[in-house]
Amino acid sequence: MGERLIALSIPQIIPKPLHIHRHFHGFSTSTLCLRPNPTRFYRVISQPSRRRTHHLQCRSHSGGNTKTHDDDGIPADEVKIIAKFKSRHNYIRVLEVSRRTLHPLAGSRLLLLDDPGNIHSISFLFKTLTESYFDVFATLPPVIPPGPVGILGFGAGSAARLILELHPEAIVHGWELDPCVIDVARKFFGLSKLEKQYKDRLFINIGNALDASVRTGFSGILVDLFSKGSVIPELQDPNVWENLRSKLRKNGRIMVNVGGRCVEAEDSQRDGDMVMEETLKAMSLVFGDELFVLTLGSGNDSSLALTGDLQDLDAWKKKLRMPELRGYVDMWKPYRDST
Repeated sequence: MGERLIALSIPQIIPKPLHIHRHFHGFSTSTLCLRPNPTRFYRVISQPSRRRTHHLQCRSHSGGNTKTHDDDGIPADEVKIIAKFKSRHNYIRVLEVSRRTLHPLAGSRLLLLDDPGNIHSISFLFKTLTESYFDVFATLPPVIPPGPVGILGFGAGSAARLILELHPEAIVHGWELDPCVIDVARKFFGLSKLEKQYKDRLFINIGNALDASVRTGFSGILVDLFSKGSVIPELQDPNVWENLRSKLRKNGRIMVNVGGRCVEAEDSQRDGDMVMEETLKAMSLVFGDELFVLTLGSGNDSSLALTGDLQDLDAWKKKLRMPELRGYVDMWKPYRDST
């Protein structure tokens, strides 16, 4: 009997298939550790011939056959859903992965949004790094001038936590459209504790992230804006990037999660690879040669963009206290329009 697609109603909780993407991929020989892919996504399947198991299956938009990676399986009784509901803006789920399972996500809590179930935040109980693109975000402070960092698309605070813990001088202003996401972050992801611990360094705003501003200007801006499983359409507009650049201090930078080939959007017309390229093109019209791209996974699976000049990579690496983060620095390449 072949494999069959099942819902994550194995514990009879979610009445539809769970898609996990944007945060997991295999080992990369050019990096120091396992790095999740911010845009690969997976289906939950079971194999009747063996113990019922959640398998994370990567599916390509090219229409080819899918391939199941048995070593990516998580037993059903080692994944627990601790919250699920619909807000005005999102279909919100919080998953907890058992520490017992032999999987890179073991011991994590995951915030899933949108119908496809995109992972928007990862939090581990006993380790700092997320092994995801949030770790790349955490490398930004050493290459920006002193001053506030804006996080546009705060989620449950994965990027904020890393920056606050790894960079004692950093001040973070976060924007999140959905107040329910912030409520979930406070209840299940330790955001309340983080706010108390860094009450003079962490400021959270509810509202449209593209309206974000601080009186003195941002030293750096992290952009992680997805809706309905896709990079928001506004980010394919050069005028939006002009507006964001105007909010930077002198020598300030913007780092962006631009998605990639394996992003699964609710709208099948919003192909992840196409949206990524359109976003990068819009940025290049504003930032010109001072636009760099870092790719996770293979090909255009998942990418981040960074603005500004990159001349002294060794100095950047020396300012990163965690060796695991230094491997990202050499991965930035100048953006080249592929069309």
